[in-house]
Amino acid sequence: MTQVKLLGFWYSPFSHRVEWALKIKGVKYEYIEEDRDNKSLLLLQSNPIHKKVPVLIHNGKTICESMIILEYIDETFEGPSILPKDPYDRALAHFWAKFLDNKVGAVVNAFLRKGEEEQEKGKEEVCEMLKVLDNELKANKKYFVGDKFGYADMAANLVGLWMGVFEEVSGVVLATNEEFPNFCAWRDEYINCSQVKKYLPSRIDELLAFYQDRVRAQAPTSATLQK
Repeated sequence: MTQVKLLGFWYSPFSHRVEWALKIKGVKYEYIEEDRDNKSLLLLQSNPIHKKVPVLIHNGKTICESMIILEYIDETFEGPSILPKDPYDRALAHFWAKFLDNKVGAVVNAFLRKGEEEQEKGKEEVCEMLKVLDNELKANKKYFVGDKFGYADMAANLVGLWMGVFEEVSGVVLATNEEFPNFCAWRDEYINCSQVKKYLPSRIDELLAFYQDRVRAQAPTSATLQK
């Protein structure tokens, strides 16, 4: 009997990417919530290099890093495809997913890290990212690649939902309709799209409260978000 376990944090966009993929594929799995401040022996043994979530355990074998896990799930389990079959579209999906993932640090710095210099640098990087996305989404694109929700769109959950949460709890709004109309229109569509909405976190109020506490404490660590 196939055994699938997922180690994660309920408030992490990276853990949710993996849950998303498992649900789309129809894979039954056991979710194990980790404690950021007291990581389990299972997590430390499963990801001894980075000691981070998410970690997928499939029949005793461990796979780490959210985007790598998505590819593993897509290749291992039956069900709707996550990555495009066409080589060119597949390359595009990898490009946008990598672009979005590389901006994680900037988003975290802009809203959650202590230190004015770090935050200002983060805000500048986020605005540059938004300019690129606004230009890419100017053709009223519903998805990043083709007409099907997939790999790059899962990577976009950080800017599609979590960045809005960070803006609300910090009071710092960077993605405005005036400056980035295409991105904001895409984000509204993304959150309300039926393929997205049913897989978004159901605990939005708790998500807001959790990050509000992090901002108030002004002492977030690199473990606040895990990849």
